[in-house]
Amino acid sequence: MTPSDKKIASDGTPEEWWFNTKTGTVEFGRLSASVSRIGPFASKEQASQALKIISERAATIRSEDEN
Repeated sequence: MTPSDKKIASDGTPEEWWFNTKTGTVEFGRLSASVSRIGPFASKEQASQALKIISERAATIRSEDEN
């Protein structure tokens, strides 16, 4: 999806992909409550890997804090 193809929400913000932590599913747009969403992500594939991405980032931060 190119920037000109991005869908725009009613509030003018671009619609993006989110991972719903409550259901374990990927959603396009802000369909669920913010406390149940991780994101936004640029693609559905990235959103589906949200837990892995967060785990890797946390490990990197822990490693940096130890050094």
